[in-house]
Amino acid sequence: MRFILGLLAILLAASPVAAQQKLAYIDSEEILRLLPEYQTARDQVDRLANQWQAELDGMAEEIEALEREFEARELLYTPEDRERKQTEISTRRTEMGQFRRRHFGPDGELFRQEQQAMRPIQERVLDAVEVIAEEGDYDFIFDRTGDLIFLYAKDAHNVTDLVLDELDVDPARRAGI
Repeated sequence: MRFILGLLAILLAASPVAAQQKLAYIDSEEILRLLPEYQTARDQVDRLANQWQAELDGMAEEIEALEREFEARELLYTPEDRERKQTEISTRRTEMGQFRRRHFGPDGELFRQEQQAMRPIQERVLDAVEVIAEEGDYDFIFDRTGDLIFLYAKDAHNVTDLVLDELDVDPARRAGI
């Protein structure tokens, strides 16, 4: 993907039409960092992740306690008791793995919650970028923090502050950070 974008940039720069194209860029990390609702959403997702991690840690401690108990009393168990305890430990490990996948897996609940919390913010930023693009008659606005690598960019083409203005982010907040 990076190669294709780089090739596209080279082709656009090489064509005579490129001189007529108006480019700009933003720094989405800075924009998100300065949006209070982003930090609120991030905190909400982090609280959820911490809660689930605490549950996972509790499960791990419980399994360790069962294993220690089993090792300490293994010789005292009958074969049936030994098998029952090993099955219980194995079942708890399986439950812990399922819990981990359900909450922290690639399609897990944490991922869904993060998407749900961030989507309105991302849409708001994209709407602001679109307004700036139309008002400034820009052909392309790139994200400096994306996969496209800028080897050089004039600050004059940085429209991050315009996007922040469109999002009504307080200028004093920007200066303080």
